[in-house]
Amino acid sequence: MIQGGMGVAVSSWQLAREVAMTGQMGVVSGTAMDAVLSRRLQDGDPGGHMRRAMAAFPDADMAARVMDKYFIAGGRSPGTPYKPIPKLTLATARAGQELGVVGNFVEVWLAKEGHDGAVGINCLEKVQMATPTALFGAVLAGVDYVLMGAGIPREIPRLLTEISAGRPGRITADVLGGRIKRHIEVDPVDLLGDSLPAMRRPDFLAIVSADALANYLYRDPEIRPDGFVVEGPVAGGHSAPPRGKMQLDEHGEPVYGPRDDVNLAKMVELGLPFWLAGAYGTPERVEEALAVGAAGVQVGTLFALSLDSGITNATRSTMLQELRDGTLDVKNDALASPTGFPFKVASLEDTASEEETYQARPRLCDLSYLRTPYEREDGEVGYRCAAEPVHMFLKKGGDEEDTVGRKCLCNGLMANIGLGQERKDGYAETRLVTLGQDLAGARELIRTYVEGWSAQQAVEWLLTRVPTARLRRVQFA
Repeated sequence: MIQGGMGVAVSSWQLAREVAMTGQMGVVSGTAMDAVLSRRLQDGDPGGHMRRAMAAFPDADMAARVMDKYFIAGGRSPGTPYKPIPKLTLATARAGQELGVVGNFVEVWLAKEGHDGAVGINCLEKVQMATPTALFGAVLAGVDYVLMGAGIPREIPRLLTEISAGRPGRITADVLGGRIKRHIEVDPVDLLGDSLPAMRRPDFLAIVSADALANYLYRDPEIRPDGFVVEGPVAGGHSAPPRGKMQLDEHGEPVYGPRDDVNLAKMVELGLPFWLAGAYGTPERVEEALAVGAAGVQVGTLFALSLDSGITNATRSTMLQELRDGTLDVKNDALASPTGFPFKVASLEDTASEEETYQARPRLCDLSYLRTPYEREDGEVGYRCAAEPVHMFLKKGGDEEDTVGRKCLCNGLMANIGLGQERKDGYAETRLVTLGQDLAGARELIRTYVEGWSAQQAVEWLLTRVPTARLRRVQFA
């Protein structure tokens, strides 16, 4: 079983560690870990976990630069805004690269601390400007698996091979209107020099929503992953849009049909291990997945709601109460994400899921993880986000239609884990909670664990119908 990677830091190092210690795969989020580390340090690093991990970073000078820039003993004063961090570009500033490497190292190192279980990291193809440095930091920490979806991760196998060998690694940059090929690079030797240790290449699992995409990636050894996660449309976070013309139902949600069903027999024929995700969060569904030839399942929602996830206690308590009441609802919002991909949003009071709350938020884009590079008329690269102020988006050549309903995922997801920005004018960022739409498993667990369940309890319950002998065969090394 794979515990789903949920951003930002909902699949925290604490959660991934708990799952990995059960013998299954724990997964940390690799999205915005530069911002997460900087804000945890500015909050005084409660428990000293960030500093403990940074003390193990191979380059003490780089770790010291990050500490000197962001750590505040005792934490920042209430209402004080978090310091900005360098924005991602096709050639992110050196300080930004270092923060990204250290941030991802810290999260993976902590998840792996004190046990020999398997730990993975989940990144998004749509956040490609962060990918090389994020994966370098994860590889430095000994990550066992890399998982990536929200696009076609064709260049990740080679990137991992190069990084792990200590060589410069790069991926092709997706630049709208680009007339020349551009790349996003990381150079391990340039960043760490003589401090660069020997590294091991992690396995790569591509997250796909169609057997045709899996077949495409499999055919070419240069882009072939080591396995797949086959994700259905009800899975949390981003999901692939329906194949063909987009159609919405009466609630404004995308309509999926038979063309969106994955042919599992064709997945079996490929011969690579695959895990099924999206509505596989019950023991019966785990059993079904194994019966059709899957290596197992990936489950997110049960762990997002668990007592070990990175969601704030207040947000978790609200969702668990709504589970008990039978009122928890998750919609697949076709417009919310600036990426253009459908995005699951939990309908909760005082969050950006409410139209009134969404409209009251000042429209801005300062974290900028979902900015899209585009080629300007002068041939230079600009950056725009459909959730930024409309006049700015239009000035950069965007279409006004693309801004309708777009929500700032970056700031909303940071608020979910208690690291939301507090601005000088007194405005505090509102939350935007994502969750899977299949709540069957969560509804069953809340009847047994009325006050909430731990990650270990979720794992034990999910595997109750799996024979012990089978568990030994699929357990990760």
